[in-house]
Amino acid sequence: MRMISWNVNGIRAISKKGFSDWLQAESPDILCLQETKAHPEQLTKEVLEPAGYRTYWAAAEKKGYSGVAVFTKETPKSVEYGLGVPEFDSEGRTLILDFGAFILYNIYYPNGGAGNKRVPFKMSFYDAFLEHAERFRNANRKVIICGDVNTAHAEIDLSRPKENQKTTGFLPEERAWVTKFIEQGYIDTFRHFNPDPGHYTWWDYKTRARERNIGWRIDYFFVTANVLPYLREAFILKDVMGSDHCPIGIQAEGLAGGEETQDILSSGARQQAT
Repeated sequence: MRMISWNVNGIRAISKKGFSDWLQAESPDILCLQETKAHPEQLTKEVLEPAGYRTYWAAAEKKGYSGVAVFTKETPKSVEYGLGVPEFDSEGRTLILDFGAFILYNIYYPNGGAGNKRVPFKMSFYDAFLEHAERFRNANRKVIICGDVNTAHAEIDLSRPKENQKTTGFLPEERAWVTKFIEQGYIDTFRHFNPDPGHYTWWDYKTRARERNIGWRIDYFFVTANVLPYLREAFILKDVMGSDHCPIGIQAEGLAGGEETQDILSSGARQQAT
């Protein structure tokens, strides 16, 4: 099972840059997109119904903002749209899919914003997400979490840590939350397999930072400890263009099937997948 996560910085823009061809060539079992910036009615059939995939979309109330989507070859047992918190869910940041064998979170976590004005909102979102995920982890479900976390955890995760101590995405409180999250029992899959520096997932467009690899690693796959035995690889597809982020992924073996679904999803947001 190959899973990929990618902040595409606009699905309509990237669909004009060969997205459909890339999807069919890469052929992941599950693809999670963030910052889609579109409502389904704004999209072509080629994007909404790609060959071999079912797609699920959560859009922000505000047009052209935020949004997440999941493309999957296997039909999930149920899908939850949001965390059950209206102020967060109105921004279309969360999809939670129950595949029976595992729970998958696809999340576009908030940015701290200009002047760090949205950092309190971001921290509140982090806490609401963790409270939600803990229900599954405490029930011993296998949990996989991917998306644009919008925080570089450690100095190894960005090119210029000293210059960014007061910049959102590397503030002490943001980094401390990621540390708490990991200490709670969630594993940073890329760091599990790759301890080396110089690996990033986002580069600033304006300064052409990608050409010089002056970047940040702010996109992640996290898993609960009971998923780790199934993992074979975690990777960054740094050469895939089209966005200011690049895709990331994991490879798992033997993870699908064979586990009863526990109905922990909130009934208000839960829908049977068809």
